[in-house]
Amino acid sequence: MVHHSGAVARVPVQRAKDARSSNVHWLTPRAFRRWVDVGLRGHTPEGLPVVGWVGRLEERNVAFARLLYGSGLRRAEGASLLTFEVPRLCLESGRYLVGRVAAEVTRSKKPRTFYAPTDVVGQIESYCESGRARAIRAAQGAGRYDRIAEMRLVVRVTDGLRRVVHWCDRDGVRGQTELNAASVSERMIFYTEGRAGPEPLWLWLNEQGLPFLPHSWEGVFSAVNERCRMVLAIGQGELQLVRGVVAAPYLTPHGCRHSFALYMLVILHYLMDERFGLTPAERRDYRLLYGDAWGMVQMLLGHANRETTVEHYLAPVADLQLRSLLATAPTAHAAPLAGPLDGVFARLAREAEGIQDIDERMAAS
Repeated sequence: MVHHSGAVARVPVQRAKDARSSNVHWLTPRAFRRWVDVGLRGHTPEGLPVVGWVGRLEERNVAFARLLYGSGLRRAEGASLLTFEVPRLCLESGRYLVGRVAAEVTRSKKPRTFYAPTDVVGQIESYCESGRARAIRAAQGAGRYDRIAEMRLVVRVTDGLRRVVHWCDRDGVRGQTELNAASVSERMIFYTEGRAGPEPLWLWLNEQGLPFLPHSWEGVFSAVNERCRMVLAIGQGELQLVRGVVAAPYLTPHGCRHSFALYMLVILHYLMDERFGLTPAERRDYRLLYGDAWGMVQMLLGHANRETTVEHYLAPVADLQLRSLLATAPTAHAAPLAGPLDGVFARLAREAEGIQDIDERMAAS
């Protein structure tokens, strides 16, 4: 369970007794949608909203989970974003926006570009304008920000690849920090002057209007997994994958990253082999110019070498002939790709160990 302060209280995580790390890392898009709807939005097994449901910080939690699943960011990377780091630049297609992860919050200590779906960024903005704004107003009214011992009020952030944060502390001392060098703890004390006083620049806030600690997201995911188990699998015994179908989806923050890698691998193969209609010779030329889908996923995840991507994130499908699996995939037309490719992901779940999908009868929920 997650306390309103952002601290984590230990709760038992319900998993199969024979569960291994390899069989809880990948959720197909529709299994993820069910995990969100049941665990975070309080839907019934039939996919209907529960009358009187009140989800604590639902807007925030849905936006964060969808950000990790849709971008491949690590927990610490997504959890320590500042408000002005939310992606703004839109790609030509309009499906994704471009963001930048600062070096200090990455595992490699190197900055990298990430891509977030447009609708996910819209959901983050909605959270900022509603739940986040309410928490800030309540904190200002209660004088919480006045009691913060260490605060750096940001007066300017320069543009460019090497962005610099200019700030002034409570004693009037001015300083500057290169954004790539700002640690997680330093980011938590960055504030901006709002209409009613100081406001945190840390994106994700707890109910007190204070920064929500990155490790506390584990508690949020555990609570969602427990609700999915209670609602979807109560009385069904141990949770097991049977030909890729799981009664109650199970997910961790890092599992979102695994699932993103699988999704992008399938989508990139689909685009290159099906939608673009490339001949074998054209595919060879395309790989020489831009690299193959595995290399693209490696770049999106920020891995230093290809082996990490293949062996640890995409192990279930590393040996599958994806082109043959995708040969019968329907064209996308104007619909989002996730819907038409549900059948492809279902086949992957049946043929590869560790990918969680849901029963066809649940697809509409």
